[in-house]
Amino acid sequence: MRNRLITIFTVIALVAGLIAVCIRYYRFVNRTIYTESISHLTEIYHQANQSLYNMVDRKCGAMHMWISYLRDASSEQQIENYISQVNEEVGFTDFYFISREGNYRTINGQTGYLDMKDDLPKLIIGNQDVVVTSVVPGEPQIIVFAVPAFPGTYKGFEYEAIAISFNNSDLVETLEISAFDGQSSCFVVHSDGRVIVDNTSDTDKLHSFYNFFAMLRDRSGLSEDEISSLHEDFLNGRSGSVAFYLEDTYCYLIYESAEFEDWIVLGIVPADVVNASISMLQTYTWMLVAGITIFLGMMLLMFIIRQNRLKLKKKDTEILYRDELFSKLSVNVDDIFLMLDANAFRVDYISPNIEKLLGIPEDEARADILGISRTAEEDNANRILDALPDIQPGEQGEWDREYIHRKTGSIRWFHVIALCTSIQDETKYIIVMSDRTKDKKTNQALEEAVDAAQSANRAKSTFLSNMSHDIRTPMNAIIGFATLASANAENTVKVKNYLDKILSSSNHLLSLINTVLDMSRIESGKIHLEETEANLSDMIHEIKTIICGKIYEKQLDIHMDVVDVTDEDVYCDRTRFKQMLLNIMSNAIKFTPPGGRISLRIKQIHDVTDGKGHYEIRVKDTGIGMSDEFAKHVFEPFERERTSAVGEIQGSGLGMAISKSIINMMRGSIEVFTEQNKGTEFVIHLSMRLQSNKMLVDKISEFEGQSALVVNGDVDTCDNISKMLNRIGMRPQWTTSGKEAIDRVKQSVERDDAFGVYIIDWQLPDTNGIEVIKQVREFCESTPVIIMTACDCADIDAEPHDTGVGAFCSKPIFMSDLCESLLTALGKHSIKGQGLLSSSERLYDFSNCRLLLVEDNELNCEIAVEILKKFGFCIDTAGNGAEALEKVSSSAPGYYDAVLMDIHMPVMDGYEATRRIRNLPDPALSKIPIIAMTANAFDEDRKAVEKCGMDAFITKPVNIEKILQAMEGVFN
Repeated sequence: MRNRLITIFTVIALVAGLIAVCIRYYRFVNRTIYTESISHLTEIYHQANQSLYNMVDRKCGAMHMWISYLRDASSEQQIENYISQVNEEVGFTDFYFISREGNYRTINGQTGYLDMKDDLPKLIIGNQDVVVTSVVPGEPQIIVFAVPAFPGTYKGFEYEAIAISFNNSDLVETLEISAFDGQSSCFVVHSDGRVIVDNTSDTDKLHSFYNFFAMLRDRSGLSEDEISSLHEDFLNGRSGSVAFYLEDTYCYLIYESAEFEDWIVLGIVPADVVNASISMLQTYTWMLVAGITIFLGMMLLMFIIRQNRLKLKKKDTEILYRDELFSKLSVNVDDIFLMLDANAFRVDYISPNIEKLLGIPEDEARADILGISRTAEEDNANRILDALPDIQPGEQGEWDREYIHRKTGSIRWFHVIALCTSIQDETKYIIVMSDRTKDKKTNQALEEAVDAAQSANRAKSTFLSNMSHDIRTPMNAIIGFATLASANAENTVKVKNYLDKILSSSNHLLSLINTVLDMSRIESGKIHLEETEANLSDMIHEIKTIICGKIYEKQLDIHMDVVDVTDEDVYCDRTRFKQMLLNIMSNAIKFTPPGGRISLRIKQIHDVTDGKGHYEIRVKDTGIGMSDEFAKHVFEPFERERTSAVGEIQGSGLGMAISKSIINMMRGSIEVFTEQNKGTEFVIHLSMRLQSNKMLVDKISEFEGQSALVVNGDVDTCDNISKMLNRIGMRPQWTTSGKEAIDRVKQSVERDDAFGVYIIDWQLPDTNGIEVIKQVREFCESTPVIIMTACDCADIDAEPHDTGVGAFCSKPIFMSDLCESLLTALGKHSIKGQGLLSSSERLYDFSNCRLLLVEDNELNCEIAVEILKKFGFCIDTAGNGAEALEKVSSSAPGYYDAVLMDIHMPVMDGYEATRRIRNLPDPALSKIPIIAMTANAFDEDRKAVEKCGMDAFITKPVNIEKILQAMEGVFN
């Protein structure tokens, strides 16, 4: 009895102890469940928050890339096509151009005000990306992604930012939480509780509330203090968690601040849903108790299990070795192996290299085998898996498919083999996907190489075809006139005429060759802009000087003016700028028939403040125009429109291509507007750095406060000159009529407020400018008069001087030109007006100067010697660099005044000869002036000449004017 009681008490004690242990274990499990649940939920909603941030970052990043395209777009139609294209990729609700005031315009023509509250200054002034909620009249609440853009104009609407919008429902997919089978709720709210995104189903009890804190007050068991503390966390951007009852359901609330704006990402999940996967611990607790009772029974089974293990161990070992071997092979080969159950399409095996080859994690592939079967060119209804049921046991199918790598987005090509096998009434599909990407890319590379070779051959043929006529034309002229000159040697008048035409044709041929070489260097990337200090007025007037001869020759009317140009001093490549504009102006002259009109207008755009000057240059003509089809190719090399009107006009088809390339290098843009038989207009937009020490406009004391009369037939010119006169302190008036000008002069004299200066155009619509001046002189004999003219002042006869004209001002008139003319009219010294005589106006005398001419070509040497002798030079010659070195080193100091050195010669080239001369021990010989004379006319050749120690650089063919200028520069 005593033993029985002891046994009973022992059992009771054991049971009580077991119960106590179970209770403590149960409490421990509850705490662990809560901790693990909160940690799990925090990680899930952090990922949702990160997805939201990534989505915002991608969309804003994509919009910044769109801005580059919109800036370079050449037409509004191109902008609209591009926006439609990106909408197919992004799927936004609408696209907005936004002005500085917050007004918007869409590509559909809708306008209005986009309320962005306090974020508009941050977008426009702060130049920051903005994500806000807003409302468009007649539409539900939207989410707007806005980024700052360069100032631009779309259909007359000036904008400084662009934006896209999404309905709130469009962002629900970003917050999709798949871990709880749709039983969780996810929201994005403002810090004050207003709901932005609601990711709940229609059946969810949380559906359709507008303020999170109002919902908590109505439906939760939280106190007002707890809700206030939660509100404080939201305002301060803190993250956290709360457990509470929502009506009759115990829930977990997880909240985390988003990484932008004042948005909060939060989620509400019923506790029993979260704990479903963890609650198994509780079940295991009671199973542990039951397990103890059946422990002895399990011991009996151990013997049987052990016997079975001994039998299966050997077989399992063999299987493990085979699995290991297959696993190693599958990881290191470019083949993916899959085994599927034929009935349920369940994955029995998938090789782990699927992530490397397709970017799909192995676990994800097992869970969704359909995701693997989707290819780049197929939709969900046309997959490889759909063809598997047609394959019978013992048969196989083969396909070639393109797949998109999940992580890299690259397209990969696979050869797919599917086999069907049946073992013990179980049917399986074995799929082998072999990566053939390398083979495919190799084949594509070979095809591209073949296409490139064929394209090169076509380009060569096109080049030869286009250039054959243009090169042969001046060559035929040179040969023909040389023949005529030889046949009429006794007739000096005819010979001189023929020689002039030979020289003209030679210069044209040289220009053609230089143009082709320029295009070749641009395409090879060897041309780089060298920005130096430049003045717009100087460059434009230099261009005008060059083209005036052609203008007069064709009897064309030219009009040049500037609008609102206040910054003339800029940094740019002067040579390339003039080359670009000369090409366009020369084309306008070339394709405009006699009696036509050409205009050049330069306008400065002042609504951009970035330390640069923004200029619009318009070149317009009334020429033959172009077809719409050819206008698309006008900037392509060697392109010329083949029409009867163009056929007789010489040209290489490279001028516009070179101009476009220069504009691109200057980060500008050019557009063409044309209509056949009506004319063409080129519109160029350039931005150039402004000089810090730019010209300051000083008031001229003699004219300050006085009135001025501007008489010109063009309203814009009158307005622009009046603005400049205002800047220097004058009171301008203007008129487009000569007769009205006389009336105003009379009235001003009668009012005793006579004009202080008259600025009158040379040609007026109703009369001649000289006639106006003569009548003006009847009322005021000594008032300064300035004549505006589209031609050079030197071409005007003496009549204006007889009428008392004080100064001439050549159009287009910049501020510096106007100030110079006013000072000249007063008889004051003008710095800008000073200039050295051109080389053609100087008289050269190089008597007793001895030159060493180093040239290996006898014909070139003979030509140079004869030309130089005419200017008094004494010439010695050398056939290569070695001879030149010998003659210089053996000469007495001062014997040679200079050396004209060719570059490419046999025995020793000019570079090496120069270096050795510079290393001679006698300073008087080593410092002798050396001038390079070479056919290599590129920048790198000029730099090589300077590097080896030469003093000047002259290009062939020999131009005597350049040689004399170089000589004068060396001797001075």
